[in-house]
Order: sequence, then C-alpha cells, then structure tokens
Amino acid sequence: MGEIGQKISLSGFKDIDSVTFPMVNKIVMTHAARINELAKNMENIHITLKPVHQREKSEKYEVHAKVIDDGKVYVSKVTERNLLAALDKALNKVIHEMD
Repeated sequence: MGEIGQKISLSGFKDIDSVTFPMVNKIVMTHAARINELAKNMENIHITLKPVHQREKSEKYEVHAKVIDDGKVYVSKVTERNLLAALDKALNKVIHEMD
C-alpha cells in the first residue's frame, strides 16, 4: 500500500477537520487500491477540493479527480453538499471510466 500512497496527491484539503480527514484518507486509499488494480501503469492520482458555497450549513464541495495511467488521463468532477459523498462519486466515476 505504501507505493500507492506515494502516487496520490491531494490539494485543497488543508482546512478539513481532524475528524473528517481520516475518513477522506480511507475513501481515497480504498479507491486507489481499485484504480491500481485496473491500471496498466498508474503514474498518479490527483484529487483537488474546491469549496463552492461557503454559507453556514449549506456549503457545497467540488471534487476533481484525475488519474494518469500509462499516459492516458481519466478525469471526473462532482459537486455535492457532502464532502465524503463527493469524493466517493468522483473516484467511482474515474474507476468506471477505466473499467
């Protein structure tokens, strides 16, 4: 699992609280394992988080996932009120595209 972790980069996650971040990490690592199984030669996984609406109790999260596998690029973008759901959906879209 160590080598997969070195090929994953996250941006925009610095403001995620310490309770949510381990869940973010678990979702990413679970999906990364599946992506690695499907990949011919996985170069990297890059996930970007962009908060869309910052109003109290109604924030939205935009998650961009990009996987580079053997020179081929797979991308997805999901906007959700729930960060974990957005992350899960974005990574599932990439997996579906690769499958």
